[in-house]
Amino acid sequence: MGFRDKILKKKPLNNKVKMGGMREECESFVTWLYLFCFYVLPYIIALIVAVFGCSKANAASDPAIEAGFIPHKALYDIRLTSKKSGTIISNLSGKMMYEWHSACDGWVSDYQFDMLYEYVEIPAARVTSDISTYESFDGKNFNFTVQRKKDGYPFEQFRGATTDGEDGYPNNVAYSVPENLVQALPKGTLFPMNHTLGVLKNIRQGKRFYNATLFDGSDGEGPVDVNTFIGKEYAYQLPKQAIDDSEDPKDENIDPALLNTKAWDIRLAFFPQNTSDFVADYEMSVVFHENGIISKMEIEYEDFSIIQNLIAIEPMELGCEDASSNGEDDEKVDE
Repeated sequence: MGFRDKILKKKPLNNKVKMGGMREECESFVTWLYLFCFYVLPYIIALIVAVFGCSKANAASDPAIEAGFIPHKALYDIRLTSKKSGTIISNLSGKMMYEWHSACDGWVSDYQFDMLYEYVEIPAARVTSDISTYESFDGKNFNFTVQRKKDGYPFEQFRGATTDGEDGYPNNVAYSVPENLVQALPKGTLFPMNHTLGVLKNIRQGKRFYNATLFDGSDGEGPVDVNTFIGKEYAYQLPKQAIDDSEDPKDENIDPALLNTKAWDIRLAFFPQNTSDFVADYEMSVVFHENGIISKMEIEYEDFSIIQNLIAIEPMELGCEDASSNGEDDEKVDE
């Protein structure tokens, strides 16, 4: 066999090996592409939708943002304003940090209280409270965590969540702390943010009275009946420390733009449902701004009264909400 014949004989063999390798590489690529498209790609798409798509999908479904509410952090100074003769409290002071923002399908609120209680005949005590809540936009889900400490030692704790009734709306609150505690929710019970939206809706409809049943998870007592009286429009003024002689704001802790809105005097009376007493457990007067901010709150208990004044505030990011949905829609609250 000559050299030429050897080359021709080997060439097909080399081509076969070469083409076989290419075929194997091609088949391997096709297999990889198949696995990627049918197994990996769907998870990537789902992740992208969850992270980025959630914003647009739910921005329009957030009633608070549509109503013009602004997610924010706020700091309040708390002082005793009056006390009745015979009360054991001699003084009361502290701070409250409040934070509210939208999640993808609900609202998240956090309260942090740091209070000093001074008594007539017993040592003073510092009481701190941490309260966190989640409330779904549709009012069907609400969960909460409450922890209170006295001089650094826990003395009270609550944790629970709503359970669905036959119509899909919550009919009970089941506590995990303390165990086996269940509170019934009358039909139509509202949670804090939906109750606040109800107040705003009545304001915009020109109504003066608004009655509702509210559950906020702050204790183990269950829902309360809240009677709300909507007063006149309130002319809010910045605190003195935020204004100089030229009437220009100089305190960076308060952004005048957040408070330069319509506001109303609102009076609320809270009646527990588990008693036959027709006297309110406590009453509250608030300066309520149409963007959801409360700039002042006075609370009247049986033996004493306190006032909470706004001393610092800043807006928060919309989070999952689409930044284009900023509450500037014409129809902010359904009439």
